[in-house]
Amino acid sequence: MLTAPQLKDLYFKFFLGKNHASLPSAPLVPENDPSALFVSAGMHPLVPYLLGEPHPLGQRLVDLQECVRTGDIDEVGDNTHHTWFEMLGNWSLGDYFKKESIAMSFDFLSNSLKIKPSLLHVTCFAGDQDSPQDEFSATSWKKLGVPNSRIHFLPKKDNWWGPVGQTGPCGPDTEIFVDMDPSLPDEDFSKGSLRGRYKEIWNNVFMQYFRDEKGQYQEMKQKNVDTGMGVERTVAALSGFWDNYQSPIFSPIINAVSDLVGLSYEDEKNKKSLRLIVDHLRSALFISAAGVEPSNKETGYVLRRLIRRAVRELSLLGHQENAVVKISKFVLKNQANLAGTYPSLTQNQEQILQSLGTEEEKFKKTLNRGLSQLSRYLEKADIGGPEAFLLYQSYGFPLEMIEEEAKRQGRKVDRQGFLEAQKSHTAKSRTASKGRFAGGLADHSPVKIAYHTATHLLHTVLRQVLGDHVHQAGSNITSDRARFDFTHPEKLSEKTIKEIEDQVNRIISQKLPISSQTMSFAQSQTQNALAFFTDRYPETVTVYTIGDPQKPFSREVCGGPHVDNTAKLKKVKLYKQDSAGSGKRRLYLSFQA
Repeated sequence: MLTAPQLKDLYFKFFLGKNHASLPSAPLVPENDPSALFVSAGMHPLVPYLLGEPHPLGQRLVDLQECVRTGDIDEVGDNTHHTWFEMLGNWSLGDYFKKESIAMSFDFLSNSLKIKPSLLHVTCFAGDQDSPQDEFSATSWKKLGVPNSRIHFLPKKDNWWGPVGQTGPCGPDTEIFVDMDPSLPDEDFSKGSLRGRYKEIWNNVFMQYFRDEKGQYQEMKQKNVDTGMGVERTVAALSGFWDNYQSPIFSPIINAVSDLVGLSYEDEKNKKSLRLIVDHLRSALFISAAGVEPSNKETGYVLRRLIRRAVRELSLLGHQENAVVKISKFVLKNQANLAGTYPSLTQNQEQILQSLGTEEEKFKKTLNRGLSQLSRYLEKADIGGPEAFLLYQSYGFPLEMIEEEAKRQGRKVDRQGFLEAQKSHTAKSRTASKGRFAGGLADHSPVKIAYHTATHLLHTVLRQVLGDHVHQAGSNITSDRARFDFTHPEKLSEKTIKEIEDQVNRIISQKLPISSQTMSFAQSQTQNALAFFTDRYPETVTVYTIGDPQKPFSREVCGGPHVDNTAKLKKVKLYKQDSAGSGKRRLYLSFQA
């Protein structure tokens, strides 16, 4: 039985042997990217390099990236979906393409992982008005010995990746599946058999197009390969399990939670609840370790939602004790079963557990208020769909909990009305969220590049005015403003904010040149380049210097891009201040007209 660390070691050994450079996992909360709350794929931090900017480590990369995906959070509870997960990936930035990528995938699966080629099925893009059928990928698989009967052509919804927003890199993909029951005759993939028998473990994305603002697909000058192998799914498949939660990654935690709530995972009716509890609290730990605290906004809201869904599920199972911290400790004890290492989990353990425990207590009070509201509804009549959905939205009550309480009091719930209200709300939420992704991950417009450069000036000035304890704790940039989070224990006075603003504008007016250099991370530290995520940087990095390289105003390790002179920046205004969590502040900056 192959463990997650062993899978990672084999993967890196293979691709390092194919001249790939090792890339550390990027921070879970994207830096300088307002188009996504979390890194949901390895490509997020690599967008500038996918568009042609040279990567300091070269054109071939291999990584293990921690990811969070919330788009299919309602799917969690089945045997394959997770909110937080680990993704192995190998990259070609304008180097090899389809033929070489497919050959390496086949080689790794059949020789390194010892998967019988007869168990592999692949899917390829069937073609449409935007791009022809991907015969090249299919032919590549055939040359490796995969017969026509195990090559399946599927439409864009199944075998096309991107763009994330309205514009950006995209292209066809080829997905690799393992047959978990080869004793049966092959099935037709187009009939939706994928989840019942074939387990997807790898996806090779071929970014050969750029979708523009008009929806037109243009061939990219630099064609890239982005592959992703889900660690949880692959370990489960190699262990002979269709259910990811039976693999060595999850089974110790599942067993511990089963014992805690007194319910067996073997009982089918308990599986969905136990999976959701384990997934959500595991995800909450990693999001909290990334510096996020529960709130009603953005990343904080996702964290709050995960914790409260888990608490709600525990309540449904009849478990009233403070379980969040207990279960979180089970997860922490099983870090060795993860493919990667995450020092922030251990370093910030006490703070993380306190944050999660406090949120559990807050939500229990909300649950009690919700029960009071539910009782008032039930005193009068059966519960209509809109009222039931209000209880779900405001208090986190699932429909099953509402129906259970109603049944106790001889009342009914309009289930169909609830589902219609839920569907309407989901449609509105999706429409509202489109603005977040309007520019796509590839939206490196001149104004955003300018704002990114301005945050470097702000960072240095903050350290000059407030002290060396200040360091960047996150940023978010749109075409209208920059938001900058930094470590500092107290609110800034208006006088201090004005002093910081004046100093930033003074530097802009000095028309300082901005240059970049590629060097080893160790060398960057001898040159006093700011870098606060020391476990997140590769061996070779890009360092941006503002001012005279011999006596720089600012020097930071950064992926870029930046303007080449501060003269290209407009005068800035610091117009708002917020708390960004315990020991952190947030400033908003905009360019003046």
